[in-house]
Amino acid sequence: MPELPDVTVYVEALAARVLGHYLQRVTLSSPFLLRSAEPPLADAFQQRVTDVRRLGKRIALGLENDLWLVIHLMIAGRLHWFASGARRSGRRALAVFEFDNGTLTLTEAGTQRRASMHVVRGTAGLRDHERGGLEILDASAQQFAARLRAQNHTLKRALTDPRLFSGVGNAYSDEILHAARLSPVTLTQRLSDEETARLHAASLEVLQRWTERLRSEAQGQFPESVTAFREGFAVHGRFRKACPVCGTEVQRIRYASNETNYCPRCQTGGRILADRSLSRLLKDDWPRSIDELESEK
Repeated sequence: MPELPDVTVYVEALAARVLGHYLQRVTLSSPFLLRSAEPPLADAFQQRVTDVRRLGKRIALGLENDLWLVIHLMIAGRLHWFASGARRSGRRALAVFEFDNGTLTLTEAGTQRRASMHVVRGTAGLRDHERGGLEILDASAQQFAARLRAQNHTLKRALTDPRLFSGVGNAYSDEILHAARLSPVTLTQRLSDEETARLHAASLEVLQRWTERLRSEAQGQFPESVTAFREGFAVHGRFRKACPVCGTEVQRIRYASNETNYCPRCQTGGRILADRSLSRLLKDDWPRSIDELESEK
């Protein structure tokens, strides 16, 4: 799922192309994309774009008449821009947004249709799509600590809860926790002040560094390589690959359709966290430490 760095670069690229231009029409090929009925989508046609902003992991397109289109790409949704006169790709689009200077398409890989769009009116309607998460890049260390300790969750859950923190998901939470040298299963209310400060600093560093890197890679063009598995990540998506800090094999915890990746030497004191999908089957054969795992090779 596109997270804060990816959505930020999307928003900047869109703003550079559509601010001040007119949205002429929107064509939907999937009846499941539009999740609202009032105001009608047609009210957005022939309206000038006045704002483009990020709402957590959502993209909000502001139009005249106090209208907003709120787009949530979910896991597999992606946006593509084609300037006027440019040939569009053959990829089937769930939605085609025609502007007076080009076309924006929304595609979604796979067969599950999770991406969504809402048409809302005014700040009140927009507020319904704000989950209340703290904007880490705008928060002080004290604000970050207060939000982190407001509830007692694991660090992984806290960082990815949009009601607590805005724009952070599975990928960048793994990277933040590795940079902070903290276990994903540590409870938030058990963190020391030093560990909390370390987590705040790591959150700022990772989100700022990757936003700048993605911005630099795009070089002013519309971002096309939006993915949760990036070259240069330390642990996310790198199961059984070497940690760039200590060389230990990256481990994982799998649950549902997600997984958490971590380095057992850098983050858990050498302890391997139980992967429920395997440990139930292996029982006593499941190694409890990285030393035990490596001794079996």
